Amino acid sequence: MSVTRSRSQAMATAEHSTAILCFSHLRWDFVFQRPQHLLTRATRDYDVWYFEEPVLQAPSFNSSLQVKVDSSGVRVVTPLLAGDMGPQDLARTQRQLVKELVARIPNATRIAWYYTPMALTYTEDLTFDACVYDNMDELSTFAGAPAEMLDKEGMLFARADVVFTGGHSLYESKRGRHHNIHPFPSSIDAHHFGKARVYAGPDANDQQHIPRPRIGFFGVIDERLDLHLLKRIAELRPSWQLVMIGPVAKIDERTLPRLPNIHWLGAKRYAELPHYLAGWDVGLMPFARNEATKFISPTKTPEFLAAGVPVVCTSIADVIRPYGEMGLVEIADDPGTFVEKIELVSQRPRHSWLGKVDNHLGSTSWDLTWQSMDALLRRATGPVDSYLAQAAE
Repeated sequence: MSVTRSRSQAMATAEHSTAILCFSHLRWDFVFQRPQHLLTRATRDYDVWYFEEPVLQAPSFNSSLQVKVDSSGVRVVTPLLAGDMGPQDLARTQRQLVKELVARIPNATRIAWYYTPMALTYTEDLTFDACVYDNMDELSTFAGAPAEMLDKEGMLFARADVVFTGGHSLYESKRGRHHNIHPFPSSIDAHHFGKARVYAGPDANDQQHIPRPRIGFFGVIDERLDLHLLKRIAELRPSWQLVMIGPVAKIDERTLPRLPNIHWLGAKRYAELPHYLAGWDVGLMPFARNEATKFISPTKTPEFLAAGVPVVCTSIADVIRPYGEMGLVEIADDPGTFVEKIELVSQRPRHSWLGKVDNHLGSTSWDLTWQSMDALLRRATGPVDSYLAQAAE
């Protein structure tokens, strides 16, 4: 049974708190996505420490951990390491720094929460009261993935008390590898993105000059995008304006197609996104069909829908099911079909479609996702659950 405790109760029982120590491959301030949605909610009942990957400094730098407290209460820990150290020295130094910090967390029940198996490189000798693997992506297929990723993942499966996956296709791929594994596809903060439906203020400054119709994308711009498809859409419909929002990662910016009707606006804050989406006519999800996208469950799918923006996506399994099958998202892979689908959704009456969208999105939220994960975590942790039950009485 899931047991929660208020912040006041947590303060009253400060002599024995429960800490989640999250080890991630993603920068906390890079893009607000799954880890941020879940762990900001976790701060209601846990002390949350979020360990980022190292930032290399000048040679001979006195290596240390930088700890910043996010507005949500999450403590973001960034290893600052000397840039002239070799891989073994970097791992050893990071291991020692993390070990010392963990030892200073007073009287805490410690739960390890992993987003990357590679974090075992510097945490495998640490002892935790419970272990969670939130397998949000198949990282071994991403560009630049370390050769030992799969071996480390095998170790992590052996250690984990409970495993979550970022979508149903990833769950089907991994379900035989753990006895306590559960799918949690991308969820939604419908209130936040719903602001785009009712926004009546001025357009975003760097979008004001872009004429309509606007076909938009937001998210990380990396090897998972089909840049050739994007270019062909722009060429087939030069009067359409393709608005691309997001940071560029792991690819050379010089490979981005540069046409008069493709607008690269860069990264935006999570709080700004509804403002931009309010000025779009159709959403664009031109994912490549490759190993890196085989198991993805794009968070932006329900976000587009909550914003009331019709969307066309390539044939990504976790978009086809359920969104494509329910008629909420149109699916297309080649440029010609993609253009046809954009024309279709731009002309389709919105009222009945929005009714189906809201009916579907009403059954999910990041709050509900976190509550379900938390219940499974508490059920799997035994002594931790017993303590939390006592604290809530």
